Amino acid sequence: MNTNILSKDKDPMGAAILDYQTSGKAGKLRVLSSMFEEDEMPVKHLFRSFEEMPKLEQKALTLAYGKVLDVGAGAGCHALALQDNIMKKGTSKSQGVTSVKAIDISPLSCEAMRQRGVKDVECINLFDAHLSSGKSSTSQSDSTDEDKEEDSGFDTILLLMNGTGIAGKIANLPTLFQRLKALLNPDGQILIDSSDLKYIYENEDGSFDINLNGAYYGEVDYQMIYKNVKGDTFDWLYVDFPLLKSIAESCSLHCELVAEGEHYDYLARIYQ
Repeated sequence: MNTNILSKDKDPMGAAILDYQTSGKAGKLRVLSSMFEEDEMPVKHLFRSFEEMPKLEQKALTLAYGKVLDVGAGAGCHALALQDNIMKKGTSKSQGVTSVKAIDISPLSCEAMRQRGVKDVECINLFDAHLSSGKSSTSQSDSTDEDKEEDSGFDTILLLMNGTGIAGKIANLPTLFQRLKALLNPDGQILIDSSDLKYIYENEDGSFDINLNGAYYGEVDYQMIYKNVKGDTFDWLYVDFPLLKSIAESCSLHCELVAEGEHYDYLARIYQ
């Protein structure tokens, strides 16, 4: 898997996010695809509060516990919601979140998160070996209690706003799961959401025009443009839940459906 981060001149979403953070407004963030008509992503939506989040995202945050890794954190809305809850002990919506680390491959998004007050932000690719699992190679006799805390893995890994997208292709999903598994504590969990795109191919009679011999129907491509910043085309993956569950189980992971949204979207919990 690719381990790169974006360059600032190829980071349209990050540019839009940083504009909105610094000025309270942003231009049009265009979303292009070879499969769909041109669309626009509302940048303000990336700055939503807990109360403004979709029910699936709210549910994921309430299920988070322990040390949390927020993957593809964007403008940091999920990390901030959890971080704020840590500070409001007794009124927390989450179940004992102790720390939150936000990562993203967008340097401009990471700068915006720091400006917003996210305490632990790193511009790094999930597949970069420098992103430590925290599972120490230090022998138990040589490690202190402080080292053990520092070297523990993550208890909750969040991949929200179609978290399966990061895999790009269905063939890469096992690699994604194995990487997440390596970062996870033994009693940890992965909270991930996605959508089943089969509704796009549904006919009036309820049948589906899906080529079973072609590429998986949830594999799409996108390109984003913001002002004069044009990003590279990238692959993005939507996965139906039965297939997600099957692939997770092939990686020796358990997978359960937590909740379903209003439009073929769902939240899943994956654990060892």
